[in-house]
This record gives sequence, C-alpha cells and structure tokens, in this order.
Amino acid sequence: QVQLVESGGGSVQPGGSLRLSCAASGLTLDYYAIVWFRQAPGKEREGVSCISSSAHSIAYSDSVKGRFTISRDKAKNTAFLQMNSLTPEDTAVYYCAAAGGGYYCPDFESYHGMDYWGKGTLVTVSS
Repeated sequence: QVQLVESGGGSVQPGGSLRLSCAASGLTLDYYAIVWFRQAPGKEREGVSCISSSAHSIAYSDSVKGRFTISRDKAKNTAFLQMNSLTPEDTAVYYCAAAGGGYYCPDFESYHGMDYWGKGTLVTVSS
C-alpha cells in the first residue's frame, strides 16, 4: 500500500522555524516529483513548492520564496520542507504529493496530475 506521511507540523511563534517531512512507503520517491501544498482555513489549496525527481528543478510560490527550502533524501525515501521566518499567514494544513511521469514542476501551483497525496500536517503560527 502506497503511503505518503507528513510530519513535523506544530505550533510556533512568528519568526520561528519548522521542518516538515514527507516519508514514503510502498513507493520509491526517486521517480516522482514532490509538491508541497497548503490549505488555510476558509481558503483554497495553494501550491507552495516543488522539487523534481532529479532535484534539478525546484520552484517556490512567491509567498514563500526566500523563506522555505525544499529538499529530498533518496536514501531515506523522504522529502522535506524547511520553513523559516514563519508568519501567521503560513498557518495551514500542509500536504505533500507525488507526481510521476517525469514531471519537473513548471506549473506546480496549478498542476492537477498528482498521483499520490499525504493526509497533511497542521502548522500553526501564533504569538
């Protein structure tokens, strides 16, 4: 059974940092691009960042560029999202998704071709 499991969410004060993980089982992430999405209460889901299977292509939304860093560790079959300088506007449930077929993140914010999804981890930024 294929599973993507996010972890690392929690509560943090503004200006703080969190590192989210997306661990895969039943699936070799080597062949998939990983996209992080988030959905805040009452808002539509938003693409945050994408990393291609080779890690040669990386993209960020304007709202997180310069603050978030996406990465992947093939040996651990896991992807990560390092989030720094967090603000209350970053409060959301964060999801990771895997996209196969050689996807390389050109339009990740509007791409609908994800093959697998995790169930999400909640990030709350509040003083």
